[in-house]
Amino acid sequence: MAIPHPDSDLLSAVCGVITVSDTRTVDTDKSGQLIKSKLREFGHRLGVYRLVKDEPAQIASLVQRLAPTVDVLICNGGTGIAPRDTTYDAIATLLEKEIPGFGEIFRQLSYAEIGSRAIASRATAGVYQSTLIFLLPGSSNAVALAMDALILPELQHLIRQLRG
Repeated sequence: MAIPHPDSDLLSAVCGVITVSDTRTVDTDKSGQLIKSKLREFGHRLGVYRLVKDEPAQIASLVQRLAPTVDVLICNGGTGIAPRDTTYDAIATLLEKEIPGFGEIFRQLSYAEIGSRAIASRATAGVYQSTLIFLLPGSSNAVALAMDALILPELQHLIRQLRG
């Protein structure tokens, strides 16, 4: 993976991982485990890992509680358009700044892999209380794509921008 503009000093971010699912457990959460593994591989620290049901109030409350404790929160699951997909709805209104390029490029990359079904993704990113937040689909393939192509190459740069 090429880093477009490498940062001079390595930064180890404190990260949180939230899996939104009505059915997954710690043992069956492949996407959450993948995110944690990739973060550690790049020298970042896991501050918190939680599973939450796809209930908007629970999702929003968890994000509000965890955001002040980490540099970045990566949520997976619940970003589609099915009735139980409420992650985007629960978190989008909390975002103080949106990073529209993340969702746009993620859907473009997804289109190259899965075709027109990529239009149903509401993957997005933004900032809430000085914490980067990424909303990813629950698919392990989608998680790997987002982590490898977008999040990991830019994470240090984005955190440095937030810190001023």
